[in-house]
Amino acid sequence: MPVYKPSELHRFLNDLGISPKKMLSQNFLIDANIIRKIVLEADVAPGDLVLEIGSGPGSLTEALLEAGATVIAVEKDRVLAQALERFKKTYDNFEVLCEDILDVSIESVLKKYAGRKAKIIANLPYHITTPILVRLVPLHEHFSSCVVMVQEEVARRFAAVPKTKEYGSFTVFLRFFTEPRYAFSVSRNCFYPAPNVDSAMVKLQLRPPPQISDQDKFFVMTRRAFEHRRKMLKASLRTIFLPEKVMEALSSLNLNPLSRPGDLSFEQFLALFEKLNNNV
Repeated sequence: MPVYKPSELHRFLNDLGISPKKMLSQNFLIDANIIRKIVLEADVAPGDLVLEIGSGPGSLTEALLEAGATVIAVEKDRVLAQALERFKKTYDNFEVLCEDILDVSIESVLKKYAGRKAKIIANLPYHITTPILVRLVPLHEHFSSCVVMVQEEVARRFAAVPKTKEYGSFTVFLRFFTEPRYAFSVSRNCFYPAPNVDSAMVKLQLRPPPQISDQDKFFVMTRRAFEHRRKMLKASLRTIFLPEKVMEALSSLNLNPLSRPGDLSFEQFLALFEKLNNNV
């Protein structure tokens, strides 16, 4: 039975002999409407394969199973992972991994599903959101989409556009591997216990990355650029490219030679990198 009301969730956790752990960012979703919206946003249909990260007490897990999905639930908390086993009494399209998602061998887990692409659905621990996405979003051969709950301000950065304060190097990183879209906001009151900030859902549609001459060096360039976002690119990139070369490259692309990092779109960053990297 779904656990939605704080009193019911408190009783459920009390029966398990546990309480929410701050160190694991355990803020559990208790709003049934938000759970329905997540399932709709992820476009979950019968027969879909879903990798759910941070399943917790299992309210969203049950909604995914009811939608007809095959669910692989990854839950680090040993007691909660054991409690999720209860769903196996009703559903045979369900497995639980009591592991840290950063330690899971994705290839091994998905191998048994005959090459089917999975959808990632996650209420990500706030303190390790970035490492998880850095690991997962490049895996377009294994995943088709990623619908994640993150802090509101983080969600804004994920889907930011140029010339806004939210736009940064991680925005560019996500655009390299996905089509990011801000989906909807989620009040802190939709969780138990309530966190100190509001959250939001973001949908990342995975796709093959663009072909460029040096992917790692491209990310070095974009990180370096946004480390000094107020500076012109000719200055922020001077440790890896000569300032005059940066200005020449920008001019050749019909861009302002005095541009700052926030002025360039993802596509313009790609073009700038190729121009500079091929003329070193």
